[in-house]
Amino acid sequence: MGIYDKQAAERAREDERAWESGELRRTLERAPESQDRFLTVSGREIQRLYTPSSAPALDYAADLGFPGAYPFTRGVYPTMYRARQWTRRQIAGFGTAVATNERYKYLLAHGQTGLSTDFDHPTLTGYDSLHPLAEGEVGRLGVAIDTARDMSDLFDGIPIDKVSISLTINHPAIVLLSFLLAHAEQAGVAWETLRGTVQNDALKEFHGQKTFALPPRGAYRMTMDVVEFCTRNVPNWNTISISGYHTREAGSTAGQEVGFTLAQGMAYVEGGLRRGLSPDEFGPRLSFFFGVHMDFFEEVAKLRAARRLWARIMKERYGATDPRAMLCRFHAQTLGSTLIREGPLNNLIRGSTQAMAAALGGAQSLHVSGYDEAHDIPSEDAMRMSLNTQRIIGNETGVANTIDPLGGSFFVERLTNEIEEEARAYINVIEDMGGGEGVLSGMFAAIENGYIEREISDAAFDYQQRIEDGAYQVLGLNDREEEPAPPPELYEHDDDEEERQVARLEKVVRERDASRADAALDALRHAARGDENTMPFIMEAARADASEGEIMAALRDVFGDHEDPAVF
Repeated sequence: MGIYDKQAAERAREDERAWESGELRRTLERAPESQDRFLTVSGREIQRLYTPSSAPALDYAADLGFPGAYPFTRGVYPTMYRARQWTRRQIAGFGTAVATNERYKYLLAHGQTGLSTDFDHPTLTGYDSLHPLAEGEVGRLGVAIDTARDMSDLFDGIPIDKVSISLTINHPAIVLLSFLLAHAEQAGVAWETLRGTVQNDALKEFHGQKTFALPPRGAYRMTMDVVEFCTRNVPNWNTISISGYHTREAGSTAGQEVGFTLAQGMAYVEGGLRRGLSPDEFGPRLSFFFGVHMDFFEEVAKLRAARRLWARIMKERYGATDPRAMLCRFHAQTLGSTLIREGPLNNLIRGSTQAMAAALGGAQSLHVSGYDEAHDIPSEDAMRMSLNTQRIIGNETGVANTIDPLGGSFFVERLTNEIEEEARAYINVIEDMGGGEGVLSGMFAAIENGYIEREISDAAFDYQQRIEDGAYQVLGLNDREEEPAPPPELYEHDDDEEERQVARLEKVVRERDASRADAALDALRHAARGDENTMPFIMEAARADASEGEIMAALRDVFGDHEDPAVF
């Protein structure tokens, strides 16, 4: 049953037609609108006005419901921010573990409530700092972590049983999480007390960030090994942060971000079912990660649509009965790709707007990109301002006082419906590619034939074309500022950090029991060739001070390398 009274809605439509033929027509004759079509950032056409007739079939119980109740459109918890605000989780990572540890402590002292780790490119792709391919990249755009000893340095003096931790890494996620668990063992911290997330989204690497280290099927197996191991041994840890953020940074539309991200999630659910796990067992520990672009209402609607669609998928398709297994809990990050070098202080406004959309969309944790990130790794001042942005939004604007304040908006509900429908259409296309064998098979096919990459590439081209044509105005790009602010004082990379990290790794290799490390790596190869869960073997390699690069090399010996189809 529709939410709006049918007779009242029809009277409103009659009044609207009278307004269109009267006041509106006369106004347009005197002063035409500035453009023929108004579009969202994603290219979705926006109507002049939204009324009850814009969403005539909207059913409150079926489509909105109440916060903390199916289908969770209005929020995943009954009291949302009235009980506890989102986690302020600014990402940090540069140089060595010691340098990043200092930034962690700075952020915690300035109001951060959760930690998030950014790794350098060699770490992301599974190479040690000693590897020839790592030269010049060590610690450059994230922290270099080579061994479990580095992980201990990273969290030295930080109570990991009291502060939630996020590890932003994918194909080597199983290795970095093993390093963290080894550190917890040494620190006397029970695994049951650990709270946090490892990104561990193997599939998105092939069309998102592109820091892949293994072929699709081998990488997927490592992701599912983490899910299975942690479900049974690290019960409060989020085993995957199913990521749409990097898909959006690559140029996708809002609908593509939701569709491709939830398809990835469905592939992981199907993997868990194949391992004999119930969705009620592992579903509550799946989380999501979305980017927040500049189109305020589209982003709010996108987050609401993702939450509702995921709940429906988990309940109706996979048979979840525990409400916690239906929750689309997500971290949000304002998009670095929207930041402009010219006039960097204007990025404070962009970050604030995107952060407000994340809050109104119901995020569980949030990172606001630093105003100077278009230049370099964010400075301490930029991170302080990002944290202050979150504090002001949460404490001073009133948006945390009531739940889903945009719910019921004719415009927002129509957008929410449209984005959900678009996302479902992408999921159906991907499933069809699997030949009737499920979304998992379809995801492998969509990666291998380049479908997802082509869709994102086309969307990115359309967006860029609108900027170059002047149809979409961006201050600092095609909308020039008369006197832009000068560049800020930037973070200065310490070129000696690479030398220090290499020396640290060489020392670990010299001091360790080489025979124990070699035996652990051989055991890992044997397990990977079979069907055993590899994580216990990787844990043993971590305890033996085997490096990330050595562990990933052992996995490459079994699974091989991936050759990118190079759609972009």
